[in-house]
Amino acid sequence: MTGTAGQAAVPGTPTPVVPPRPGGFLARAAAGAAGLTVIAALLGLARDQAIAQLFGASHDSDAFLIAWTVPEMAATLLIEDGMALLLVPAFSHALTRRAAGDLPDDPVRALVAGTFPRLFAALACAGVLLALGAPWVVGVLAPGLDDPSLAVDCTRLTAVTVLTFGVTGYFSAALRAHGRFLAPAGVYIAYNIGIIGMTLTMHSLWGVRAAAAGVAVGSVLMILTQLPTFVRLVPRRKPRGPRWRGARPGVPALLGASALAPVVLFVVSRQAQVLVERFLASSLSDGAISHLNYAQKVAQLPMVLSMMICTVTFPVVARAMAAGDREGARRRVERDLALAGTVVLLGTAMVLGYAPRIVEVLFQHGAFDAADTAATAGVMRVYALGLLGHTLVGALCRPYFSTGTPTWYPLRAMGVGLLVTVGAGLVLAGPFGVDGIAAANAIGISTAAVLMLLGLGSRAVAVRAGAVALALGRPAAAAAVAGTTGYLASSLTEGPVLSVAAGCFLVPTAFLLTGLALRAPEAVHLLALIRQRFSHGR
Repeated sequence: MTGTAGQAAVPGTPTPVVPPRPGGFLARAAAGAAGLTVIAALLGLARDQAIAQLFGASHDSDAFLIAWTVPEMAATLLIEDGMALLLVPAFSHALTRRAAGDLPDDPVRALVAGTFPRLFAALACAGVLLALGAPWVVGVLAPGLDDPSLAVDCTRLTAVTVLTFGVTGYFSAALRAHGRFLAPAGVYIAYNIGIIGMTLTMHSLWGVRAAAAGVAVGSVLMILTQLPTFVRLVPRRKPRGPRWRGARPGVPALLGASALAPVVLFVVSRQAQVLVERFLASSLSDGAISHLNYAQKVAQLPMVLSMMICTVTFPVVARAMAAGDREGARRRVERDLALAGTVVLLGTAMVLGYAPRIVEVLFQHGAFDAADTAATAGVMRVYALGLLGHTLVGALCRPYFSTGTPTWYPLRAMGVGLLVTVGAGLVLAGPFGVDGIAAANAIGISTAAVLMLLGLGSRAVAVRAGAVALALGRPAAAAAVAGTTGYLASSLTEGPVLSVAAGCFLVPTAFLLTGLALRAPEAVHLLALIRQRFSHGR
């Protein structure tokens, strides 16, 4: 294996990880991917606005959202977490082997040939079974529905995403391991365009089934977005030479059943929080599931942006672990946790301060009335209390599964969090309705985050849990001050649009100033960057 700058690595010593690109590649990749993520998030809001305006918070929207539970779980399992947690390390190992040379077959090509056809066949069969079993699935997800027929129709339309999301996730993992982040970040732009287009053009004929059909169309567009780049990067022909005998190079133990099971079950248990919410909300009044969904989609926008940091650096951590550079992996993970936590806490402050105004601007049109706004905003504020927990769970699971050895601890931690969610939901849903369900979500995911942070140092990457907690404590205090400031100021400005615009300036300013007063490292670093930019501008 070669070392940095072409120097040979000394046998028996760790090889320092080499970034996919020199210089400021990670910063540029994160900025580019974040830009596309923002566009996708705005289109996601437009999608939710279209559904809210056309169908409000009603039986129809609830039926669609129950059907959408399957694509949401498939996206988490096959695009965002599960497939990435398995395949980014696998492709990273294959690329490390390719860089070492002297192999009779290309490890990347061998990995694709050994995994993709089987994955495609398995997911196609799963999609067919889901379509056939749609009545049973709806009955399990929402037993409280009076008339499940519409939800069954929508579920059958969205069943194709089991296959299309799997292919999308496979392509995304391969491209990210190669240092290509723009095409994977653009898939949700294509997805939302498909949903919006079908919903707006076909709702008069098909009703809410048009939105379900849009999910299927958008998922196909996700594949087409990445296909050209994937075809260019992955070798399609075997190099001339002796045929590899024995185990395929590039099909490592990372993809064996013993490694696959902990990842899949972890992702399913994490997404099961949504299943618990909708199960409990199905017995409440019509619109309860919709209020939870709209609140969750908006409240989690800061988390989506913060997780882009970990998405871009995950291949770097995986290569560091593959090369034995555990100290470099530790520094990277601690830095990622601090950055991602700071970003999501700033977003939390904005949600806490301006939730009613945000919902009014985004959704209070057409069939979505003021009562829906009040209910959704209340849920949003409760959800916001769990955003840091959601971000930490998403960030912490990556180093756990980048080691190349199976680990069940994240599943155990998430299982405890899920039990807390179920127990708290059963207790709180009755007296507090949807707010109680959202509170149970926040309590459960925060429990899982604490357990995963405490267990990481002894099981995967030797992060210092105390240092991470200290790094997050200061921006958490800044978020509390900024959120309170926004809450007090939100009603002082006439009109929801002007109020939200003012909040976009007031909350970050209060957050930054409080962070500087507390000497939060990320706030100090941000101020230094601003000063540097200003001095360069002069």
